[in-house]
Amino acid sequence: MTIAARAGLHARPAALLVQAAARQPGAVRIGRPGQRQVDAKSILSVLSLAIACGEEVLVETDGPSADEALTELLGMLKVDPDGH
Repeated sequence: MTIAARAGLHARPAALLVQAAARQPGAVRIGRPGQRQVDAKSILSVLSLAIACGEEVLVETDGPSADEALTELLGMLKVDPDGH
């Protein structure tokens, strides 16, 4: 998945992602392919990745409704929440 937010995953886009991940009943992890994955329900963990616009990320979900959660989260990452 390629990050569409012009600012990357910092501040507002990261907060929106973390809020959506927190609504999921199972585990949600995010990170760069081939690198460590972090808890997507933790704003500090997501911000620590310093993911920029255009970078590739891997999102993993576990638990009940994992497929639906993954669809929602990937849909969020495909758009720039600031409309740029």
